Amino acid sequence: MEQLIERAARTHRLTEEEITRLLAAPEAEEALARAADAVRRRYVGDGVHLRGLIEFSNICRQDCCYCGLRRENARVERYRLDADAIVALARKAKGYGYQTVVLQSGEDAHFTAERLAAIVRRIKALDLAVTLSVGERSRETYALWRAAGADRYLLRIETTDAALYERYDPGMSHENRLRCLRDLRALGYEVGTGSLIGLPGQDARSLARDILFYQEIDADMVGIGPLIPNGDTPLGGAAPGDFHLTRRMVSLLRLLLPEANIPATTAMETLVPHGRELILTSGANVVMPNVTEGDYRRKYALYPGKICVADTPADCRACMGGRIRALGRYVAADKGYRRHGAAR
Repeated sequence: MEQLIERAARTHRLTEEEITRLLAAPEAEEALARAADAVRRRYVGDGVHLRGLIEFSNICRQDCCYCGLRRENARVERYRLDADAIVALARKAKGYGYQTVVLQSGEDAHFTAERLAAIVRRIKALDLAVTLSVGERSRETYALWRAAGADRYLLRIETTDAALYERYDPGMSHENRLRCLRDLRALGYEVGTGSLIGLPGQDARSLARDILFYQEIDADMVGIGPLIPNGDTPLGGAAPGDFHLTRRMVSLLRLLLPEANIPATTAMETLVPHGRELILTSGANVVMPNVTEGDYRRKYALYPGKICVADTPADCRACMGGRIRALGRYVAADKGYRRHGAAR
């Protein structure tokens, strides 16, 4: 195990069999985390990039079996922010010191290509980097948003196992998901993707293939989160995703994609107190605090038990800043684009 980890840290290459072996080895977790933290420091430094998350609509046309925003969930209190409200939140995010905002929503058809492009243009005028996370659209739509100034796009593949994907994302096509990622790359976005850990039927080999896929597409950002079962979904009775497996996955991602931006996701802390700190010391370098205000934070109910829903955006910014400093790290002051090239 130690030799595998040392080779991964040095060459950033492992075989599917080797990755599977490490993912399936709880005894390797701490060594993986230490190696990943060292690679993180070498390639992306001690800065933690904060991205202000704006959850602007919880209306979704899709019906994913694990997501509380799924179309058929009648228990969700639906909402949609208008353009002025979204831009106002971005302006406040700028005031809190964020350099990037992440515009995230369900797949809400109200936000046509031009409507969202107009919002992106207004936010770019504030000198903010813009990340979009709004699901599957046409290449033409992605091109319009890129021309409007969008810098990054997050579209998690969830799993590279096509059969699992289509089982838990009914009515969706795995091939179309791949098409979207190819189009985003060709259009010049920084491309973010990622896996959901704990889908029934998923195993360590499937996750190893996910990592190799992220290497193959040279992903700029990879977000990993555990399944947190939502009682209002078909997977409400499933076992939660394993925190420790998720942590090993994050560490291996840092070892094998050393330049990538890797977030410590909110879901990790929903499972384990101070989970984000643990992930930040296991290879991660990004946190996405919520800058959505008021009751909308509660209504964006992807999963139950989501942390910080009662906090204000100012609380979240101050809290994360203090926690990052307590780790001996600092809040990065730049926009956090991926750094290509040699390690430091």
